[in-house]
Amino acid sequence: MKQVNMHEAKTHLSSLVDEATKGQPFIIAKAGKPQVIVYAYQVFHEPQKRTGFMPDIVIPEDFDSILAAEIASLFNN
Repeated sequence: MKQVNMHEAKTHLSSLVDEATKGQPFIIAKAGKPQVIVYAYQVFHEPQKRTGFMPDIVIPEDFDSILAAEIASLFNN
C-alpha cells in the first residue's frame, strides 16, 4: 500500500483520492509514522424492512382496548 507524508498528501490530495476511488487505498504518515489509511467511501444499505410478510394476520379495530378494563383494575387496587 502506498504511503505518503502529510505534506505530499496535502499537495496531491485530489490525485490520491482519485486513486483511492479506483481501489488503491493509501496511508498518510507523519514523520514517517503511519497515521491514517484512506479508502474509498462505500455506501452500505440497510436491509429493507419487510412489510406484509404475514398477510393472513388481521388486527381487530378495538386492539388497543381489548383488555383495557382488566388492565385498569390492576392499577386501581
